[in-house]
Amino acid sequence: MGFYYYNWSYFVFMLPALILTLWAQASVKSTFEKYSRIRNQRGLTGANAAATVLRNNGITDVCLEHISRNLTDNFDPRDHVIRLSDSVYDVSSVAAVGVAAHEAGHAVQHAVGYGPMKLRTAIIPVARIGSQLAMPMIVIGMLLPVQFTFVVTAGIWFYSLAVFFEIVTLPVEFNASSRALAAIADSGILSPEELQGAKKVLRAAAMTYLAAAFTAVLNLLRLLLIFGRRNDR
Repeated sequence: MGFYYYNWSYFVFMLPALILTLWAQASVKSTFEKYSRIRNQRGLTGANAAATVLRNNGITDVCLEHISRNLTDNFDPRDHVIRLSDSVYDVSSVAAVGVAAHEAGHAVQHAVGYGPMKLRTAIIPVARIGSQLAMPMIVIGMLLPVQFTFVVTAGIWFYSLAVFFEIVTLPVEFNASSRALAAIADSGILSPEELQGAKKVLRAAAMTYLAAAFTAVLNLLRLLLIFGRRNDR
């Protein structure tokens, strides 16, 4: 009966999250591909755009690097490096400019000490440990007699750290996109029409983070419900 309930609750709680995740992934892929085919009027590459955002914000200690694969762009605050992928670094598309400016937006956040970013950076180690230990502890705890409930409790607490990280990530990503779009508009990197395309690319990307947070929260609620039923037995 417990195994049946575990699987039933998985579909009830996680099916909406799965649908949202698949939609978000498909949306970001199709939107990025669409605006990757549109060259911006000024012919600026993603690297040019990121450099412009950094320069306009007085940031001189962040380097740009070219990395392989697509959609692997990131800002590393530890090494002060913005890494841009094959589809962004040397590409002069509207999508490339939007993504590169977004990563530069993270660099600006770091430079000004943006609170949520500082918090996210600080909890990365514990969130990583929590995500690795949570499910093994929960599964093992559910198989043990009820007197070992503390194992499940510890697993849920570990998982809560990972959920908290996903939630904190949301304002960081949304704010980076806002900074990117403002910088693009202020510097004239893109025309007003092209800016709308970049906005769609970043909005689609933001949905993937929203889907990740939504999935994590629903899974936590599901685990709490199962855990509560176990305690009632």
